[in-house]
Amino acid sequence: MVCIRCKIVVKDELEKLGLTHKKIELGEAEINETMTQVQQQLLKVGLHKSGLELMDDKKAILIEKIKSVVIEMVHYTEGVPHTNFSDHLSKKLDYDYTYLANLFSEVVGTTVEHFIIMHKIERVKELLVYDDLNLTEIAFKMHYSSVAHLSNQFKKITGLTASHFKKLKNKRLTSLEKL
Repeated sequence: MVCIRCKIVVKDELEKLGLTHKKIELGEAEINETMTQVQQQLLKVGLHKSGLELMDDKKAILIEKIKSVVIEMVHYTEGVPHTNFSDHLSKKLDYDYTYLANLFSEVVGTTVEHFIIMHKIERVKELLVYDDLNLTEIAFKMHYSSVAHLSNQFKKITGLTASHFKKLKNKRLTSLEKL
């Protein structure tokens, strides 16, 4: 649960069941009461209607927390991070990074690093399409060591250069204006 909408849905579902919460954060909700089996089933159904899932498997929960931390870090954090991604994940989730990385690879079938790269490239695409930033500004904003590093990673993942990707957007906008 990274988005505000998700947190609101969880809060509303808990309130419908007469449950009060201490906190609702990053893929978890801490409630004040002990939940009955009936309440747990009703919560599961209510969350499912909104496209959310109630998880009780510890490994699955940890995987979702890893994903949420990465998404929050890549899509919603401004400014240059003071630590690298592995340190950030370890600190945020209070687990050794090697354990997190091995678990993630085992369960998801890809590395945490690749997951991060995929999200960074998606964010770069958004910035290319919706913002008026140049590639140097985007590289800085996305914490790349250089424009060349960003460009190489972008090409490797998308098969296109960043400038070609941006031209496609401009070309599409031009043709839409002619309609």
